[in-house]
Amino acid sequence: MLRSIQKGIIGGLKTTLTLGKVIFPVTLIVSLLQYTPVLDWFATLISPLMKLFGLSGDAAIPLVLGNLLNLYAGIAGILSLDLTVKEVFILAVMLSFSHNLLIETSVALKVGVKLWVILSVRIGLAVISAIIINLVWNGGGEQAQYGFLATKHEEVSGWGAIIWQSIEKAGFGILQLALIVIPVMVGIQILKDIGWLDKLSSMLGPFTRLLGMKENTSTTLVTGLLLGLAYGAGVMIQAVQEEGVSKRDATLAFIFLVACHAVVEDTLIFIPLGIPVLPLLIIRVVVALVLTIVISRMWKENEVRHRKEVSYEH
Repeated sequence: MLRSIQKGIIGGLKTTLTLGKVIFPVTLIVSLLQYTPVLDWFATLISPLMKLFGLSGDAAIPLVLGNLLNLYAGIAGILSLDLTVKEVFILAVMLSFSHNLLIETSVALKVGVKLWVILSVRIGLAVISAIIINLVWNGGGEQAQYGFLATKHEEVSGWGAIIWQSIEKAGFGILQLALIVIPVMVGIQILKDIGWLDKLSSMLGPFTRLLGMKENTSTTLVTGLLLGLAYGAGVMIQAVQEEGVSKRDATLAFIFLVACHAVVEDTLIFIPLGIPVLPLLIIRVVVALVLTIVISRMWKENEVRHRKEVSYEH
């Protein structure tokens, strides 16, 4: 047991270091940009596109904040605006698919998933879902009634204070990562050494096979579903190195998780917006399942076709 704990701690520290090299600089840079005109300029730039999604121009602000920072920043942006229920729901769906892009995309790249796959899936799902909801839903025109206010961003003045606050925020991000990743790695190592991880993989075998993946991706899927994409990536990095998870399965797992991850936290934090969160959760789960299954089967058919062409040439 002690050896399992030691191995888990070492694995957790290595993962924290790997992901921390991405999270710290990105968090630092974006935190500094909040005190410059850059984010407002970008929001103004994309505001004409908002009509396509059934949103007002102001809605560009929470979209930018949510995509460059995290869901909490996006929700804080929503709470600062007077929006309809329909607008808030569309924003919630978009942000649930596409948020924290810089960090979570960089983390996924560490696993070996291609950049165009991550961005096209996340941004594509956000855009398509918003257009469909805007077209099919005729209701929701009443003013949104927010449940309670989110924690407001603490403003500071002077570049010295701004830089120090940004460093603190980036450092806290690394600490938070370590406090989650290390215990998860220790738990996984213990389960692995006592043989329970193999049993869990077997139990989830039908589900992973349905998605077109092998059983050794089940731990990554469970971790990502419960804890989030970044933490799921931490487990995936170890799984790719130690359990031989294929590049194909790693990509499919991330396609599923970019559509549906941290299902408990990312669903509950939308409650203050006064929107129905159950439909939001159902949309994420169904889209993740359908998208992954379709891509998996298309990928398999393409591989079969390629093998036939190769054998025919020879």
